[in-house]
Amino acid sequence: MRFTRDATSGINLIRGYGGGELRINDTVYRGAVVVSAAALLNEPHIVTFDALLSDELLGADASRIVALEPEVLLLGTGTRQIFPPVEFGARFLRKGIGLEVMDTGAACRTYNVLLAEQRRVVAILLA
Repeated sequence: MRFTRDATSGINLIRGYGGGELRINDTVYRGAVVVSAAALLNEPHIVTFDALLSDELLGADASRIVALEPEVLLLGTGTRQIFPPVEFGARFLRKGIGLEVMDTGAACRTYNVLLAEQRRVVAILLA
């Protein structure tokens, strides 16, 4: 048997999702999270898409997301894909950040693939 070093140590990987929960590394989260390779912001009080858009996290000031310096931002909107208002995406596009909107399951899978490709990805996920 050959042993190899786990290159994912210290990196936030999404290990599971469903039933209103997200498992990132070995911790279970409910509500919304913002996750990148090195940062994790837990927002358990945000449990609906409307609350996600109106909260300080994504409201008029998106500086918390921009500060993570993503090249692509994934928005996981729960069990089904819901598109935010155009002005939501425009504030990220003006900063040169690509935005992809999908259901949370697809966003989790895409996040892990982009992370494995060493891309600067940030995911906003609604459990």
